[in-house]
Amino acid sequence: MFSSLSIRNFRLYWFGMQISLVGSWIQVVVQGWLVFELTRSEFLLGLVGFLGSLPIFIFSLFAGVFADRINKRNILLITQNAFMLLAFVLALLSQFKIITPAQIMLIALLNGMVMAFDAPARQSIVVELVGKQHLLNAIALNSAAFNSARLVGPALAGILVAAVGMSGCFYINGISFVAVIIALFFIRNNHTPKKTSGVFLKDLFEGLKFIADNRIILILISIVGMASLFGISYTILMPVFADKVLHSGVKGLGVLMSSAGLGALLAALILARFSNRLKQRGEWIIFSSIIFSLGLILFSQSKIFLSSCVYLAIIGWSSVTAMTLVNNSLQILVPDEFRGRVMSAFMFTFAGIMPFGNLIAGTLAYFWGVAFSIAFSGFTCLAFFLSVWKFFPQLRKI
Repeated sequence: MFSSLSIRNFRLYWFGMQISLVGSWIQVVVQGWLVFELTRSEFLLGLVGFLGSLPIFIFSLFAGVFADRINKRNILLITQNAFMLLAFVLALLSQFKIITPAQIMLIALLNGMVMAFDAPARQSIVVELVGKQHLLNAIALNSAAFNSARLVGPALAGILVAAVGMSGCFYINGISFVAVIIALFFIRNNHTPKKTSGVFLKDLFEGLKFIADNRIILILISIVGMASLFGISYTILMPVFADKVLHSGVKGLGVLMSSAGLGALLAALILARFSNRLKQRGEWIIFSSIIFSLGLILFSQSKIFLSSCVYLAIIGWSSVTAMTLVNNSLQILVPDEFRGRVMSAFMFTFAGIMPFGNLIAGTLAYFWGVAFSIAFSGFTCLAFFLSVWKFFPQLRKI
């Protein structure tokens, strides 16, 4: 299950990122609650999510070219320091009680700009650290790190808000970035980027043409795009669902988010354990995507807290299974010289399209309620994934 952690560089990277991710999830939950507390508006909650991911839509494809040209470790050192600085700014504004929704939106926008350059480098550096033999195991363990943080972070957020306040939570996130920055300093990554044409736009369009000419890669990226646009946006509405539907408050919000994280963590550990035996990845991608859609529909209709936690665990398991297998399939199918650009397209569809999903979800929730918004997302995803299953049988063979 943990075979890739035997590799020194990946072990340093993984433990550093694990600590940082816990802090990031604390901030995600507390920031969402702060916005809703300041505004009581579902639409503005969706707008903050929109602004946080909009730069990824604009810049991530360009960032993929940088990831193929520049040492990825150096890119990550810059981006992680930038994340730390923004967390401390948010903490200071909160501590002195001068925080406004506009300031939160600006910080979310700046975080999105940093993420646009961080994500392609972070996704594509893994194969350089572990090689293709351990790739699925390493991707699954990265997902386990993300989702164990998703499990622990929100639960801690509910406790820490009462103990140290919202500003304290933001300080904790800022300090957590020190771990990954130290890890990156100690990683010895002498990987030399492949030579490109040297013309920025030409490199960009070569990457897009490579994706367009490869039908399987195009379908895989489309699956990610649909899940991002209509599926994953349910997370931005969790404060509203916790408050208005389940009446569970900020502690209940932490438990709900942790339930999704628990399901996701189990999925990542299962994939890590069976990474060398897993066959028919394409069938598993479609199957788990359909389960994800059904989970959203069931969750949207739930009025019982415990049932909601179960449905969120199913949503977490299925979404991570699908996205981890898509990530692995893309990195195996893509030659080294295009990896940064293809993974930037993966992040473009995963996180870059998400702001529009957040905006759609927030708007639907504002006019027709949070339950309708999540149900609409579930039925839309279900229709798309069933269509892929029927009309693209070649996906089942990968």
